[in-house]
Amino acid sequence: MNERLLKAVDDRVDDLVALTADLISFPTINPPGEAYRPCAEYVGARLKKRGFGIEFIRAEGTPGDTDRYPRVNVVARFDGRSAGACVHFNSHIDVVEAGDGWTVDPFAGIVRDGKVYGRGACDMKGGLAASIIAAEAFMEVFPDFPGAIEISGTVDEESGGFGGVAHLAKSGYFSAPKVDHVIIPEPLNKDRICLGHRGVWWAEIETKGEIAHGSMPFLGDNAVRHMGAVLQAFEDELFPALDRKMTRMPVVPEGAKRSTMNINSIHGGQTEDFRPGLPSPNVPDSCRLTIDRRFLLEEDLATVKSEVTDILERLKRERRKFDYEIRDLMEVLPLMTERDAPVVKAVAQGIMEIFDREPDYVISPGTYDQKHIARIGHIYDCIAYGPGILDLAHRPDEWVGISDMVESAKVMAIGLNVLLRGTVSG
Repeated sequence: MNERLLKAVDDRVDDLVALTADLISFPTINPPGEAYRPCAEYVGARLKKRGFGIEFIRAEGTPGDTDRYPRVNVVARFDGRSAGACVHFNSHIDVVEAGDGWTVDPFAGIVRDGKVYGRGACDMKGGLAASIIAAEAFMEVFPDFPGAIEISGTVDEESGGFGGVAHLAKSGYFSAPKVDHVIIPEPLNKDRICLGHRGVWWAEIETKGEIAHGSMPFLGDNAVRHMGAVLQAFEDELFPALDRKMTRMPVVPEGAKRSTMNINSIHGGQTEDFRPGLPSPNVPDSCRLTIDRRFLLEEDLATVKSEVTDILERLKRERRKFDYEIRDLMEVLPLMTERDAPVVKAVAQGIMEIFDREPDYVISPGTYDQKHIARIGHIYDCIAYGPGILDLAHRPDEWVGISDMVESAKVMAIGLNVLLRGTVSG
């Protein structure tokens, strides 16, 4: 083990904590996409002082991008003294809304009892800070390293990543020969390597009806009642069938080894966007349901979709006046990097050095930006590895452990040493 490299990380603990707190202080809430530009500029200014070349890339024309809420990403690159591979650390800077139930200010970056508290502390500003510290420590100890290091802060991961990594991948930022290895510091625990994720299909189902006076519903056709029949069929048929499907993928937690579907939202009637207020005295002529279907490596997308549309078509045949439309919102195939891939082996060596044990290899229950790096950029040497406990993400009083960030930064620094210099120690 290279003691100088580990000491260089230890020497930066106070800096790591301050950096994490600073990043949390930017309320980069998505939606709508607040404070993206100042947060990206802060990251860029930090890395420019360390000699990185900086680019700011606005994803114009992507969902949500406006002059008020520009989708601004930052990409920093440091080229070594000679040719070699490029290792890219990618972190998203957007966070979900704070919500209720906090006992601390969610954007104050409170440091207490060995933890940094705040929205995004775990998911994933602590990971971004750890990757920056790891890179800076490595560059100090090995100034003559070959290859290149890139660090990016990207937006919109929480809403699909279309204004962030997807846009950058389409623009060539995640493709060979520019990039060889990608590490995404998502909070999957400091001794686990995440190889990929389940598949996802988001869709909106709309049942149709006919408007009429609420006192005479027999003159209309109630779209909400039609949607009730859809929900009942899902309960009776689809959910039990999904629960019987299991995967060989090492998905965590245990319940995610099965196929799942969540009802994300349901809207029906004419007054859904007017609150507080009196309900409309009408028979609803439209009801919309959004589904979030997570599927396994053993399933194909066509079958996943047909399980839903077969039910809808049967209801159309059996239920009087039943009519519907279904619209795809997002589809992503399951993804799993091979365990013998270079980036997996490099980070595994770091985990073994720091924790004296083999890492756990896991699959995420939900998707993250690896999907765009693989499907658009065609970079498959990609994993998620970072500090933080996934169960804390998106919850009140979210936190990241300081010691977890330090140890993860050491693992990342060792991973850099293996990928760029071909060694753990010297």
